[in-house]
Amino acid sequence: MPTPEFIVSLREKIGTDPLWLPGVKAVVHRDDGALLLVKRADNGRWTLPAGIIEPGEEPAATAVREVFEETGVEVDVECLVGVGTTDPVTYPNGDRAQYLDLVFACRYLAGAARVNDDENTDVAWFTDAERPVLPPKHARAIDWARSAQAGAHFVR
Repeated sequence: MPTPEFIVSLREKIGTDPLWLPGVKAVVHRDDGALLLVKRADNGRWTLPAGIIEPGEEPAATAVREVFEETGVEVDVECLVGVGTTDPVTYPNGDRAQYLDLVFACRYLAGAARVNDDENTDVAWFTDAERPVLPPKHARAIDWARSAQAGAHFVR
């Protein structure tokens, strides 16, 4: 999906200076335990579906929207499993950002996993044995979603 209009407007004012933005990660699982991952077009890494919360949008709704926009899969958000930050990012165009990261556990409802946007080059379900190496904070999100801890995880 294209860069959200509110970010385009901000970038017109601040250029490539760092932006602090709210975002979500979605840990999507099927009943057989497989996890849904996307392969990013900008860096070639496998990651969880993720995205920016639009102004006024509820974070759980963002998770549902982003998963569908990126993969064509419909999900139900089960719970918030963690709150953290991402590492600072510099995009190919020079824009810099860092995200407040809300991590949601989501259950697969329907849809065939497919590339559904221009942000990704591949989409697939992975068992634990097949799962590629993920960036550390994406692996942490999966651990949080699978933890028996009551309530959301956070870093002190």
